[in-house]
Amino acid sequence: MKLLNCPHLGARPENEFTYGGEVRVQPDPDTSSDAQWADYVFNRQGRPGTHHEWWYHNPTGIWFIAERDTITDRFLRIELASPERLKEAGHG
Repeated sequence: MKLLNCPHLGARPENEFTYGGEVRVQPDPDTSSDAQWADYVFNRQGRPGTHHEWWYHNPTGIWFIAERDTITDRFLRIELASPERLKEAGHG
């Protein structure tokens, strides 16, 4: 079983976590153009390498940002998400 690190509880089974996508700033849905919104919804980097990603720990309800190498599937760094980052990403 693969273990991931929860910022509060430490190593936990991976089935306790939900992947939330790459870290990106959500455009304002009220003022963005259709093209800007479509780009945000449908386009991702998708290249192999190091990415900053949103992850959610289901038991604690905590969103955090992980820096992960998608080639090795190793987590390099984890940080709790601030309220500002949650809001700009549409998670808060």
